[in-house]
Amino acid sequence: MPKESDHFKNGGDKESKDERMQDTSEETVRKRVRANTPSPHRGNTPQASPPRFVSVEELMETAKGVTNMALAHEIMVNQAFQVKPTELPEGSLERRVKEIMHKAFWDCLEAQLKEDPPSYGQAIKLLAEIKETLLSFLLPGHGRLRSRIDEVLDLPLIQQQAEKGALDIGNLSQFIVGMMGSLCAPCRDKDINKLKEITEIVPLLKAIFSVLDLMKVDMANFALTSIRPHLMQQSVEYERNKFQEFLDKQPNALDYTEKWLEETVKCLKEAEAGVCSGASSDSSSLLPLNVHNHAYLRLLRWDHPSDPFPETVLMDQVRFQEMQQEAERLVLLSSVLLIVYTTTGEAISGLPGLMEKLKNTVNVMLADMHTLSFSVEEALATIGEKLCVELSQCLSQHGYSPFSADRKSTLMGQISVTAQPDNTVRKLMDSRVQSYLLAFLESSQHKVPDHPLPGGLAPVSRELKELAVRFSRLVNFNKLVFSPFYQNILQKMLTSGDSHSTET
Repeated sequence: MPKESDHFKNGGDKESKDERMQDTSEETVRKRVRANTPSPHRGNTPQASPPRFVSVEELMETAKGVTNMALAHEIMVNQAFQVKPTELPEGSLERRVKEIMHKAFWDCLEAQLKEDPPSYGQAIKLLAEIKETLLSFLLPGHGRLRSRIDEVLDLPLIQQQAEKGALDIGNLSQFIVGMMGSLCAPCRDKDINKLKEITEIVPLLKAIFSVLDLMKVDMANFALTSIRPHLMQQSVEYERNKFQEFLDKQPNALDYTEKWLEETVKCLKEAEAGVCSGASSDSSSLLPLNVHNHAYLRLLRWDHPSDPFPETVLMDQVRFQEMQQEAERLVLLSSVLLIVYTTTGEAISGLPGLMEKLKNTVNVMLADMHTLSFSVEEALATIGEKLCVELSQCLSQHGYSPFSADRKSTLMGQISVTAQPDNTVRKLMDSRVQSYLLAFLESSQHKVPDHPLPGGLAPVSRELKELAVRFSRLVNFNKLVFSPFYQNILQKMLTSGDSHSTET
């Protein structure tokens, strides 16, 4: 017969699968908030509005509101978000003090239980805390389990048994362990089994509290997984209201956002004249939706070290930067593969498994391309050598003449020059990747089939599709939250000396 906690166990199954994904704790989020949230006193903020003096209380309240907004945002946009147990740094003063205090507490409890007669005051307080924790794990349908916990952990009865010297803490502890086994997620079954092997009372109670702390984290993550689908609308309104509160206190908090949109409009105008390379040249309209999509696409070309990020997307700067790096890697990867197949010709066309083999070779060499120690020139030189070896072996296996020295030199030279951002092949593939992402972003607005994959991108189609999906989800959520702010900015911008219509 299934246990009453099967519903929670099913949720736990999801949690155990998610353990393979990168965890993100609240502390990590707060660090990101402190690093990335808009500051009222950024030194290089354009002073579009006159400075306003605020009190310390206002600053603290605003900072708290922005932090909470960032935490809510993280839960919504990061599907891998999880609460993690707090772990103090090894060797830190805080950890040392905590260990000393805990040891003193458990030593005191052990001494009380060894008295003659035993003193159960502290032990009963622990049982009361355990009972409260167990009850907090129960779902509305767990009526029978609730009654059973109330019956066995009846605190007035336990107090009477202690006064009469008839209290059996060992028996109560075994009941607690059994109940924890019924309520825990499957990933905690091993911890429960270890509890059953402990016979000493104090070590058992200590271990019970440790596992209960882990179960609290499991329950919090289960709750997040359960309610996330229902949080979208509330989260949009919450973030929008919190940002408005922040904007009320700091009127210049949209300066970089205005600059971002203004430069996008300028770029679109230049694109019509064939000047700007950061937008599609067929953009003949400055409708707000079109401006929005091109503005977000520009975030994947951002100069992060020198150009401040727009305030409305600041909480996602790390994500946009990661997607920018992924797009750059796919551009370089597809450029190299296009050169290989164009240079080698029909001899290797359609050979089973060759494309994947060449792709894996290039992928391995480009895995660290955005680290400080990475040299793209050295990596591409090595890639050229390795690909020439693999191609020669493949040609020989299929009865073709191996690469001549001239062909090797030509191929390696063409691969090496893709290190230059203005290389013709690299610029072509970059344009096609950007075109695909823009088309995907536009199609997601109308739920139409995906835009056809541009030529030369077939080898990276899976990775590009995954990138486009993540990109469009993040963009669409940001649009939902900040669309009123964008509309106000563009309304003023496009009606000021411009004849284009601003109606969407």
